[in-house]
Amino acid sequence: MSENAPRSGWHAVPRGVWTLGIVSMLMDVSSEMIHALLPVYMLNVLGLSGLTIGLIEGAGEATASLTRIASGVLSDRLGRRKLPAAIGYGLAACSKPIFPLAGSAGWLA
Repeated sequence: MSENAPRSGWHAVPRGVWTLGIVSMLMDVSSEMIHALLPVYMLNVLGLSGLTIGLIEGAGEATASLTRIASGVLSDRLGRRKLPAAIGYGLAACSKPIFPLAGSAGWLA
């Protein structure tokens, strides 16, 4: 086969796409694990009410949505995609291990 022949199948996908896909999958798995356990932790360990848990979860989702919009606008203005994506994944990876250290609802909000 010639060196210039187009690749086919799995080999046609660029390495960067594979890397981003795997990192995204791992971040999604870790996020879903935390989202499933965090309300139980807040209720049983921190002793928060259902209303407080709902407010914290709602504030978190609203913040995530607004951050996605802002990072998309920033990415469009900069004309770069890697930097905002790397910052987002980095912040998410750094914040997940801190959840168990929360001593009160204020730490989670």
